[in-house]
Amino acid sequence: QVQLVESGGGLVQPGGSLRLSCAASGIIFSGYAMRWYRQAPGKQRDWVAHISSDHTTSYRDSVKGRFTISRDNAKNTVYLQMNSLKPEDTAIYYCKVLGLSYWGQGTQVTVSS
Repeated sequence: QVQLVESGGGLVQPGGSLRLSCAASGIIFSGYAMRWYRQAPGKQRDWVAHISSDHTTSYRDSVKGRFTISRDNAKNTVYLQMNSLKPEDTAIYYCKVLGLSYWGQGTQVTVSS
């Protein structure tokens, strides 16, 4: 059974940083592309960052230059380094295995002074 466990969220002031982690199990992790998504209250869930199995990355425009996605296949983990955080980054962040329908429980990120 596929399991995704996100962690690393919290409350941070504008301009601060957080590093999210997502530990995956039940899949051959190295063979899958992974994505981070986020969902703010009352809004749809949007993709934030993508990393392919060959470590190629892409980002939504609003986080380019501030967020970095990476992966450690030995640890079956994908990361999201978030710098220069803004209040509009406040959301629940989820990771997902591209092509599979499993979601983790998410981790809350709140950017506020």
